[in-house]
Amino acid sequence: MPRGIAPRSSPPSPHHESKPKTETKPKSQVTSAKPPATKCESCPRDAHGKIQRSEVAKRDFMKQSGYPNGRPGYVVDHIVPLAKGGKDTPSNMQWQTTAEARAKDRVERR
Repeated sequence: MPRGIAPRSSPPSPHHESKPKTETKPKSQVTSAKPPATKCESCPRDAHGKIQRSEVAKRDFMKQSGYPNGRPGYVVDHIVPLAKGGKDTPSNMQWQTTAEARAKDRVERR
């Protein structure tokens, strides 16, 4: 018999013992750390019912990120939406591609 090959009748190595699998919960049972977000009833609204956002904060974010005139193909997005209690400050803003923004809006506006 060649070296390094154990005979078939030998017991399994103690290093390869199977460990019991841990139970995983289905996604519907996983609890999140955050409470569910609610719509902002006290947010100031424009004449069309949209939440007013601060143009000054948006301009500050654009300057801080190095794109004072905007980025082609990108939009400024709120990480935590204003409608769900997010702040209208540069620290809650990010650049997002227009395609990503459309997808995120579809999910957030349910």
